[in-house]
Amino acid sequence: MGNADYVYPTTTNVEHAHRVTIPPPQPFFKSLKNTLKETFFPDDPLRQFKNQPPSRKFRLGLQYVFPILEWAPRYSWQFLKSDLIAGITIASLAIPQGISYARLANLPPILGLYSSFVPPLVYAMMGSSRDLAVGTVAVASLLTASMLGNEVNAVENPVLYLHLAFTATFFAGVLQASLGILRLGFIVDFLSHATIVGFMAGAATVVCLQQLKGILGLDHFTHGTDLVSVLRSVFTQTHKWRWESAVLGCVFLFYLLVARYFSKKRPNLFWISAMAPLTSVILGSILVYVTHAEKHGVQVIGELKKGLNPPSIMNLQFGSQYLTLALKTGIVTGVIALAEGIAVGRSFSMFKNYHIDGNKEMIAFGMMNIVGSCTSCYLTTGPFSRSAVNFNAGCKTAVSNIVMAFAVMIVLLFLTPLFHYTPLVVLSSIIIAAMLGLIDYEAAIHLYGIDKFDFIVCMGAYLGVVFVSVEIGLVIAVGLSILRVLLFVARPRTSVLGNIPDSTIYRSKEQYPNANNVPGILILEIDAPIYFTNSSYLRERITRWIDEEEDRLKEAGETSLQYVILDMGAVGNIDTSGIGMFEELKKTTDRRGLKLVMANPGGEVIKKMNKSKLIEQIGQEWIYLTVGEAVGACNYMLHTSKPKGKTEETETWSNNV
Repeated sequence: MGNADYVYPTTTNVEHAHRVTIPPPQPFFKSLKNTLKETFFPDDPLRQFKNQPPSRKFRLGLQYVFPILEWAPRYSWQFLKSDLIAGITIASLAIPQGISYARLANLPPILGLYSSFVPPLVYAMMGSSRDLAVGTVAVASLLTASMLGNEVNAVENPVLYLHLAFTATFFAGVLQASLGILRLGFIVDFLSHATIVGFMAGAATVVCLQQLKGILGLDHFTHGTDLVSVLRSVFTQTHKWRWESAVLGCVFLFYLLVARYFSKKRPNLFWISAMAPLTSVILGSILVYVTHAEKHGVQVIGELKKGLNPPSIMNLQFGSQYLTLALKTGIVTGVIALAEGIAVGRSFSMFKNYHIDGNKEMIAFGMMNIVGSCTSCYLTTGPFSRSAVNFNAGCKTAVSNIVMAFAVMIVLLFLTPLFHYTPLVVLSSIIIAAMLGLIDYEAAIHLYGIDKFDFIVCMGAYLGVVFVSVEIGLVIAVGLSILRVLLFVARPRTSVLGNIPDSTIYRSKEQYPNANNVPGILILEIDAPIYFTNSSYLRERITRWIDEEEDRLKEAGETSLQYVILDMGAVGNIDTSGIGMFEELKKTTDRRGLKLVMANPGGEVIKKMNKSKLIEQIGQEWIYLTVGEAVGACNYMLHTSKPKGKTEETETWSNNV
C-alpha cells in the first residue's frame, strides 16, 4: 500500500518513550564461564549433584556413568517377561544379519556373531535408551570394506585386513567416547537430516548392487562401489551367471519382502518380519544340505569357529604403516555410526516420552566399540531395523540387549556348525531386503516439498555415493550442509517492515502485503547476529534498500525519505566488524541527509555499542525499545521540525560495562 493509506498510530507517547537499558557489567571470567556452560553443558548435567552429601554424590556419579544402576532396583518380573520376548526376537534377526554384514565388510562371518555378543552387554550397562538394539550395520560395514579395501586386499592379506578392522573400531570408539566426555556432541549435528537421508539411501543402493555378486553366484567382482563399476562387472560376466543361485536368491528375497509387507500392514504381526531372516537361513541351509546344491554352483558359508570371542587387544596395529588408514576409517565410520545410533535412539524415546542423554550415549557407544575392538568385534551401533523390532516386540529396558547377547552366546558355544550349509545367496537376500527399507523416497519427496536446498543436499549425497564412492558422497553431503550454514551466516535475511492497519505492530511487507508504508520512514529488520562474515553484505544490502526506497518514492511522488529505522530484535550478538559496519552506515546516511534510528537492540549488542562509543555517534535519543516508539518519534519530528542531530540533553552513558 502507498503512503496515502497510512493512518498514524496515536498510542505512542514520544515524551514517555522507554529507554534501552545497558545490562549491568559482568567480570570477564564470569562471562566466559557462562558462555562455556551454555556451549558444553546446555542440559546442566551437574544440577542433580547440588546440595547433596558426598555419599549421595558418589552414588549419583555411578548412576550417571552406569544408568543400569538407576533402573535395575526398580526392575520387575513383568519387565523381564517383556524383555525376554523382545531379546529372543531381536536375536533371531541379529544372527543372520550379523553374519551377512560381516561378509559385507569383507570380514570372517563369525565376527558378525562376536559383535552381537560383547557390545550389547556393554551398552546395556552404560546406555540410556530403553529401545536401542545394538549390533553391526550395513552402512558402517560397507564403509569399512570400501576404505580399508582401497589399500589392503582382504583376500590377499586377510590377517592384516582383520587387524586393521579391529584398529579402526578402536579409533572409532575413542572418538565417540571423547566426543561424549568433552561434550562435543554438537559436531555430529553437522550431519543434517537431509544429509543422512541421502547418504543412507545412496549407501543402501550401493549395498544392494554389491549383493548381485551373491545373487548371481559370481566368484570375482569389482572392488569399486560406484554404479558404473558394479554394472560393468555384472554384465561383463554374463556367461558366469548361475541360474540356480539367482532363482534361490529371488525366491528368498520375495519371501522377505512379503513378510515385511504384512508386518507393516498389521503391526501386531511384527514377529513375522523379525523371524523371516532366520527362517530363510534355516530353510536355505536345509535345502542346500538335502539337494547338495553347493556342488551345483550355490556357494555356502562353510565352517564357523565354535567358542566365544577370542581376545584381540594384541592385534591392534598401532605401529603399522597403515595406522593412518585405520585412523581415517575409524573417524569416518565412527561419526556415521554415532549419528545413526543417536538418531534412532531419539526417535524411539519420543514414542515412549522419555529423554536420552546424547553425550551419555556417545560415551556408551565409544566404550562398547573400545571393548569390542579388544574382543574380536568390529564397529557396532544401534541399527534402525533391529531397534524397530525391539520396540515392536514390547521391550521395557536394555535387558533385551542382554537377552540377545546370551542367545548369541548359546549359538557361538553350541550351534555354529549348523550354519555350515547356509547359502551366501540367502545372506545377500537378507541384506537387500534390509537395505530397501533405508531408501526413504517419501522423506526425499517431503524435503522437495518443504525446502528445495535440503532436497539438493539429499540428492547430492545420494548421487555422490552411487556414482562416485561412499566417501565422496559423504564429503559432498557434509560440504553442502556446511555451505548452507555459511550462507545463513554470511547472507542473513533483511526485510522491509510495514504497519499492520489499526495497530502499532510492524511486520514484514513480504509476509503481510496489507502492511502500510510509513511516509518518510524506511523500517528494516535484520534477522541474524552481525559478524565479520556478513557485515559487508549487510552494509551493501541496507544501502540498496535505501536506494530502492528513494527510487520508489520519486516515481510515486510521495514524501521523501528522511529516517531509516533498523529493527535489531533478532540480532543476538555483534562483533567489531559489525560495529564498524554501523559506523560506516551512519556516515553514509548522514551524507544523504538521512537519520539512522535503532530499535530494540539486545543486551550484548547495546553493551558493545556503548563500549565502542557507537551510541554517542548515533545519539542516545535515536535508540528506542520498540519499532512502534521509534516510528512515533520519527513521525513527531517529521511534523514538528526537520531531523536534528544529538540533543543537548543527551545523557552520558557509562563506558565501564
